[in-house]
Amino acid sequence: MSTETLIGAWVAVGLSLLIYSFLYKDNPFFKLAEHIFVGVSIGYLLTITYYQVMVNKLYLPMMQQGKWWLVIPAFLGMLMLSRFIPPIAWLSRISFAFLLGISSGLAIPRQISSFILQQVQGTIKPLITVGDSGVMFTFANLNSLLILIGVVSVLFYFFFSIEHTGPVRRVARIGIYFLMISFGAAFGYTVMARMSLLIGRLDELVLYSSAAYGHATLVLLAAMILGLVWWERRQRPES
Repeated sequence: MSTETLIGAWVAVGLSLLIYSFLYKDNPFFKLAEHIFVGVSIGYLLTITYYQVMVNKLYLPMMQQGKWWLVIPAFLGMLMLSRFIPPIAWLSRISFAFLLGISSGLAIPRQISSFILQQVQGTIKPLITVGDSGVMFTFANLNSLLILIGVVSVLFYFFFSIEHTGPVRRVARIGIYFLMISFGAAFGYTVMARMSLLIGRLDELVLYSSAAYGHATLVLLAAMILGLVWWERRQRPES
């Protein structure tokens, strides 16, 4: 096993245990891992931004390909930095206005297509199938019927122009059931995704506890426990 792999295993185990120490309570070891994560993330992001934007998409195209029109986006980017200079901070509004305008122009058609047109298309599908053997009601038709009922009932629930009484109240009540099912499914999916990440992390911790990795998990777990005991003793007021 290479030295880089061994060092990477020890670092991964150490940072994982530092984060998991929060299960005991907030402590300096967790804060250390939190600060390392934030610092590394920002450093990595800045490095990627520098090479991918400043070098590959700005400097090299201008110097090697003669795309001098890229001075315009470079100038707009520089105007954003004027936020740090109060007397000329208003210049950054030009760049932000341009950025928001472009973002809105690109995002609005996609949002309409994804969340409105596609939803309408899925709602108006046929509820019955007509074939050579006559009229049939298939599983696909049942799915279309459930989508139609769900969309209409949820719209009734959010329709506040009239009082929810009588038939409107009953339809809106069905909409609540559809909303709760949707929220429950989304929450369950999120929990299962987090559990999958946890299981993968625990599998690696078990793997790194083997002799091939120098019993990294066991050694660092013992060190973490001793560190927490030492910290707790320092927190106690002297009698």
